[in-house]
Amino acid sequence: MEIIGVPGKYGLENYGIINPNKVYWNPAQTVLIDEAVSRGEGVFSPDGALMVATGKYTGRSPNDRFVVDNGTEEEKNIDWGKVNVKISPEKFDVLYNRMLGYVQNRDLFVSDLAVGADPAYRLPVRVISELAWSNLFATNMFLRPPFAERVDQVPGFTVICVPGLLGRKEDGLNSEAFILVNFAKKIVLIGGSRYGGEIKKSIFSVMNFMLPLKGVMTMHCSANVDKVNGDTALFFGLSGTGKTTLSSDPDRLLIGDDEHGWSDHGTFNFEGGCYAKVIRLSHEHEPLIWDAIHRYGAILENVDYDPVTREIDLDSARLTENTRGSYPIHFIDGIVENGQGAIPNNIFFLTADASGVLPPLSKLDKNQAMYYFMSGYTSKLAGTERGVTEPQPNFSACFGSPFLPLHPSVYAALLGKKIAEHESNVWLLNTGWSGGPYGIGSRFKLPYTRAFVTAALNGTLKDVEFVKEPFFGLAIPKSCPGVPSEVLNPRDTWADKAAYDEAAKKLVASFEQNFKKYAAQTAAEIVNAGPKA
Repeated sequence: MEIIGVPGKYGLENYGIINPNKVYWNPAQTVLIDEAVSRGEGVFSPDGALMVATGKYTGRSPNDRFVVDNGTEEEKNIDWGKVNVKISPEKFDVLYNRMLGYVQNRDLFVSDLAVGADPAYRLPVRVISELAWSNLFATNMFLRPPFAERVDQVPGFTVICVPGLLGRKEDGLNSEAFILVNFAKKIVLIGGSRYGGEIKKSIFSVMNFMLPLKGVMTMHCSANVDKVNGDTALFFGLSGTGKTTLSSDPDRLLIGDDEHGWSDHGTFNFEGGCYAKVIRLSHEHEPLIWDAIHRYGAILENVDYDPVTREIDLDSARLTENTRGSYPIHFIDGIVENGQGAIPNNIFFLTADASGVLPPLSKLDKNQAMYYFMSGYTSKLAGTERGVTEPQPNFSACFGSPFLPLHPSVYAALLGKKIAEHESNVWLLNTGWSGGPYGIGSRFKLPYTRAFVTAALNGTLKDVEFVKEPFFGLAIPKSCPGVPSEVLNPRDTWADKAAYDEAAKKLVASFEQNFKKYAAQTAAEIVNAGPKA
C-alpha cells in the first residue's frame, strides 16, 4: 500500500481494508481534480469546473436505501417502515465483505472531514471512495478541518462509496444500487450509484438520528442572516422548491443552503458547501450561484455540454432535469464564516404546488405551522428521483421524510416548541404554478417570490391587511411591494373559477387523507388547523 498525502492515525485496517493499491489521503482539491480528469471521470468546462456524468442514476434512489437493524437499544427510536427499510446485519456483512474484496489492489481516496458548524454538535466524518470526483464532492460539501486536526481525528461516521460494486437481488436488494446505513458500526456503504447526492444525504440522515435525541432540531432547510442586524431566516423545502435560490441573496449573508440544526443557542450549518439545482439557471436571476459554478473547483453533475467546445448548456435536460452544481460555500460572496446564526425570526415553508391552488404567500399561525410542517406538501419535481418525469403531488413529512430516521412527530414537536418559545413568524411560500395547474398555468415568477421574502423579512407585511381564503383558511396579504395585487389570490389568476374550486377541493381532500396517519397522536387544535373539505 502506497500512501500519498496526510494520513490519519485511525488507519484503514480498522475497517478491514488491508491491501489497497495507492491511497490518496486528505488530498488537496487540485490533486483530486487532476486525478479525476486523468482517470477519465470528468472533463473541464471552459471556466475550469469539473463536469461529470453519473450514468443511470441521476438522482437519489430511495427504494435502494436500507437501515441495518442491529437490535440495539438506540435503534428502538428508529421509525421503521417504508422510509427506513430494515436490512439484517448478516446481509450488511455479506455486502461489506464483498466491498473488502472489491477494493483489493485498487486506488482509494480518503478524506477526513466533519459535519456541523457548531463545535458542540460536530460529527467527524471520513469518506473513502474509489472515484476521485466522489471525494472532491465530499470535500466540497462537508466541513474541512485544518490538516493538523485531521491527523488525530477519529471518525464518528464513515462513508464508503464504491459505485463499481454492484448489488444483487440475492443480497436482499432491489437493484444494483444500494445505500446501507449502519448506526451500530457507524458506517454508510454505497454501491452501484455514482450520484453524489447519496453521500451527503446519507450523512444528513445520520445527523437527523443523533441530534434530535439531544434536543437539537435538525432541518432540511437553507438559512441566511441580515448583514446589519444578524436577523436569521430559514427556508424549508424539498429539492427544486427554491431553498438554495432564495437563500443566496446579495443583500444577506448565507449560513448554508440545505441542512441545519437549531439548538438552544441558535442555528448552524451542517455543511461546508452547496449543492444547487442548475437546470435553466440564469445569471440575471441567480448571479451568486451562476458565478460559483463557473470556476475551478466546482463540480457540474450531469450538465449537458458541447462535445467540441465544452460550452455548457444549462437549459438542456438531455441527461436529467436534476442537473447539479457542487461547490464550497466560500465560492458564494457574502457568507457567515463560522456557519452559525441566531434564533430565526422568520421561517418559510416552500412548496412547488403543481395544482396551481395554493397562494404564492400566506402567513401561518402556530397551529397551522405545525400542520403544514407535518404535511410537508409539495410537488415532486422531474429528475429529483429516478422515474419522475413530470411534477407529482407529494407529501413529505417535515419537508424531508426520506431523511428522517425518527418519527415525524419528534421533529414536529421540537419545531413547535421552538416557534412558541421565540415567537418566530412562519410563512407558506408557493414557488409553483399560478393561473392553472402544471401544463396550463405558469411557474410563479422568481422576482415576485423574492419580493415576498423581502417584504416578510423587512417587516413591510406587518402593516398589510390579510384576507382568509375559504379552502385552506390561509391568510393572504392584500398587497405586497413589487408584486401585482392580482396574483396574490390564486383563484383570481384562473380563467375558469369553477375549475379552480374543483382543484382546490381535490387538494384539500389529499391533505385530509395524508394527515389521517398523524391524527391519533396530534393535538386537536393542530388537526383542526388544516383545510376542510
